[in-house]
Amino acid sequence: MEARKKLDLLALSSVPLVMTLGNSMLIPVLPEISKKLDISAFQVSLIITVYSIVAILLIPIAGYLSDRFGRKLVLVPCLIIAGVGGAVSGWASWKMEDPYIMILLGRVLQGIGSAGAAPVVMPLIGDMFNDDEQISAGLGLTETANTAGKVLSPIIGAVLAAFLWFLPFWFIPFFCLISVLLVFFLVKVPKKKESEKQSFKEFAHCVKDIFAKDGKWLFAIFAVGCTIMFVLFGVLFFLSDMLEKQYNINGIKKGLVLAIPLLALSISSYVSGKKIGQNRNLMKTVIIIGMSLVTLSFIAQRVQHSLTFLISFLVLTGVGIGITLPSLDALITEGIEKEERGTITSIYSSMRFIGVAAGPPVFSYLMSVNEHLVYYISAGTSVIAVMIVMLFIKPEKDFDKDPSQLPKLA
Repeated sequence: MEARKKLDLLALSSVPLVMTLGNSMLIPVLPEISKKLDISAFQVSLIITVYSIVAILLIPIAGYLSDRFGRKLVLVPCLIIAGVGGAVSGWASWKMEDPYIMILLGRVLQGIGSAGAAPVVMPLIGDMFNDDEQISAGLGLTETANTAGKVLSPIIGAVLAAFLWFLPFWFIPFFCLISVLLVFFLVKVPKKKESEKQSFKEFAHCVKDIFAKDGKWLFAIFAVGCTIMFVLFGVLFFLSDMLEKQYNINGIKKGLVLAIPLLALSISSYVSGKKIGQNRNLMKTVIIIGMSLVTLSFIAQRVQHSLTFLISFLVLTGVGIGITLPSLDALITEGIEKEERGTITSIYSSMRFIGVAAGPPVFSYLMSVNEHLVYYISAGTSVIAVMIVMLFIKPEKDFDKDPSQLPKLA
């Protein structure tokens, strides 16, 4: 890979890193926010959920705009909007007596920015390379940055909150500014010819054809991506609450404990992205193994409840999710033409955000009924994901036909 392209990739990797930090570093702080604002666990979970709901609605629009007008033209302004949203939440927490609604409003702005930021990275990497193996490696790097953000975020969030509970909100615009500068100055986007730009009518027709031809495996990938994020963010919310209430682990120590399974996720994601190459049958196998590990992890956690045992098997969950994500990204990015890649991958990102949005409030409800339901639901949804992959993703049938009859591999 050229040195120039490596700089581009490093700059692009800052985007999912920043978006993840802006969301996940609030996870260890949520119990503290609940106390400071005197709100319920469900209300505090909405700080994560409203961000994700807005992103779900706007991500497909951002995907189309990036296909039509250019990736960078969408990416940079959206990073700025995300930074403004963090500043609104931080200002409200600092200056207002009852800041809850304004915090949510700031999170809505942040969700708008995120809708046009992180999801554009995947198709942009597909645009930058013509070799599938390089695309897989590039996607593995950005997915690693994403998961590295998840590792760092609970630690950074806990450290910042140790000074002021609302300080994590103020660091969102700081992180966004760094990413804006990196993307603006380092990322060189391949230029599109005017003839390659589609009207909305042409675009809609092409997307309709893609789903008519490849809807089965696309929807399967969407479902698995949604399931992974649902389990991941739900469990992080559950673990953050449980560490504080059952084990009296708070502050920076809690951030470090939360980072352990996420570190396993990050490392396994990086290794998986480097190893899968262009082998789509291997990608399917890796996804099945990964989600099976997640299932076994939650079955084991239901049997034993010591903290050491819990963290050990959450590491296994992290490994399972980590090896799965790069394969999902590669299958969907390499299997769609460049002209529609931004929209299709943005729909995939939207499905992942559905999982992010649903996880904390659903797990909050499960915890209020019976915490054992957390293990059953997590294991059950992971089993369903395995079955979906086995039944509906068939690389030898979906990808290895006559290339003229399928979406071209960029």
